[in-house]
Order: sequence, then structure tokens, then C-alpha cells
Amino acid sequence: MSNASHEVPRTPTVLVASMHDVRHFGSLLRGVNFVDFATMIITNGGLTVFVEESSLVAAAAYVPAQVFDEFTYNPPIKSRSASPTPPEASQTEEPSMLEFPLRVFIDSLSIFSTGPAPSVSEGNRRWVRGREHGGDDDAPPGRIEAYFGAGPGKTVGMRLSYVGEGHPLSLLIAQREGSAEPDAKFEVTTYVAESQPDMSFDIEHTVLQLILKSSWLRDALSEIDSSCEKLTLIGSPAPAQVSPGRRPRATAAPVFRIHAEGAFGSAEMDYPNDREVLETVHCTEQVSFSYRVAHIARAQRALQNSSKTSLRIGSDGTMNMQFLVPSPLARGGTSEAFISFRVCELAVNL
Repeated sequence: MSNASHEVPRTPTVLVASMHDVRHFGSLLRGVNFVDFATMIITNGGLTVFVEESSLVAAAAYVPAQVFDEFTYNPPIKSRSASPTPPEASQTEEPSMLEFPLRVFIDSLSIFSTGPAPSVSEGNRRWVRGREHGGDDDAPPGRIEAYFGAGPGKTVGMRLSYVGEGHPLSLLIAQREGSAEPDAKFEVTTYVAESQPDMSFDIEHTVLQLILKSSWLRDALSEIDSSCEKLTLIGSPAPAQVSPGRRPRATAAPVFRIHAEGAFGSAEMDYPNDREVLETVHCTEQVSFSYRVAHIARAQRALQNSSKTSLRIGSDGTMNMQFLVPSPLARGGTSEAFISFRVCELAVNL
């Protein structure tokens, strides 16, 4: 007699995501790679990878679902009632959240060296060969290129899957175009996230807001001497518009100034009220806030890979930087993937 009627329905895999080129995904993750562990939040809109250092610096990489060739999210259904009546999806479907070793994940993603990546000792990796430790989401027999969309040239493809709480993040990595490199499978241990990450910013109490090309900010910060420990950002209201036919005052103060101090002196970089330099500037009164250079330096890689930067400072001195990182979409065009940083002001002057 058949026991099919007594079989328990199989729970669908929470996440399946694949792409034919991992370089842009890796670039976004490296932009927040300054701590060992990160929190991943999975939604229908994509992935958010959050990191925090001593409550003073926090960052999040937002990877939209459109960046992937395939992105399927099946949120775990959690019933809020003991009633046998199925709950409404809108009331029970929530984002999935997990903690994982970020540096190990990036190193696994970069196993075929498609770009620069931090090195991790072999002892920190969990390498799975064949089907020795197979799970519910194991690949069927054959090469894993079947999971990836077609892409020109020699690239490295990825398939990421996550069965659910208590299971690892499974990575399938493969090179294309007849490479002699073997396919690789990694399983990265996951943990239950302790708390919900918070990257909120009080927009209503913003006292300084700038939008500029990342190259302008990148060039200025690159001029800071390595001995500098404190960075002060100074904002001033834009001068009143000059009447037609009159020349602007040459002594007008810049609307934004970066002042760096160190053991061997100080340096200043001024930004005029020029749309070629600052696309947007909003400041109603002169303000000045100081930060540790070491904290600002955490955003260096994200800044290098971005095309545009939004900088906001609240009345409490909390600074929020958002870096727009162009990423190609699977079906053409580019996405608005971005990396966000939150930096706290210095509590005591150095």
C-alpha cells in the first residue's frame, strides 16, 4: 500500500540566485568588507549585506534582484495563529535574516581570481567535494553552467542557494569557455542574526546635504597625509545669487570644506558652489563636524568603485554616505546598486 498520502510536503529553498559574472557582486561585497561577520537580509527586492564596527561605523551593500540572472525568494511562512486556517501572505511573509562570515564568503567567491580579493587561510574554508555532504539544494549531475545565463567571453559564474535557518549558504562556482579549472562548491556556515540591522537616517534633521561625482571626493581624500587622525567637514550656506551684469565676490566662502589635521600639519580642500562640482548642496547655516580619518577610510573601496556620492549630516553629527555603484543588469542596462555608510561624529576632540 502506498504511503504517498502521508508524505510531508517539502519546504521550498528560501533563496536561489545565479549570475554568469560574479565580478560586480563581489565588488559590492568588498565595499563593506572591513569586519569578519555580516548580516544578510533577503527580500523579493534583492539582498542587503550589513556590517557594523563598534557601533561607530556601519555599512550596507544593497544588491537588487535585477543584477542576477535568476533570483527566486521563497519567504518562510510563519503563522501567527494556532487556527488551521492558512494565514494571509501579507501578514506572515517577512524578510529572511542570517549572519555569516563575510571574508570567507568573498574569498570563496573569488576562488578563480576574477578580481582582487582578500586572502583567507585554507583552515577557514569548508570545501565540499562531489555529493559527499549533499543537501536539499544539491546540483543535479553534470556541469553547473546549466544554471547560468549566456554571457560573452571568459567569466566566472555563480549559483547561490540557502535552504533556510540552520543551513549553510551554498555556493557553486564555475569558469566558462573551456577553462581547465574545476568547478567548485562551498558551504559557508550561517548563524542566527542577533538583531535587526538599522541604517536609518533622520532626514528631517539634515543640516548638510551634498551630491557630487565620486571622483571629486576621492581625489580630495587621497591628498590627506597618512599622519592625519581627524577630519572636519564644514558646510556653509550658498551665497545669494548675483544680479545679472554683476560679478560675484571673489572672497565668497566655499559651501563645503574638508579640513584634515595630523601630527605634521593640516590641509584644506574647498568646494565652490558650482554645479560642475556639486550637483546638489543644501545647508541653511554654517556647520562643522569632526570624524576619525580611520572611520572615513572604511568607505575607501566603496568610493573607488562608485560613480556618484550623496553625503548627508544630521544635527547630531551622524554622517550618511551613499555610493552609487553601476552594475550591469542580466537583461541589459545598469542597475542602481549602492553602498551606504553611517559614521558617528567624534565625541571628544583628539
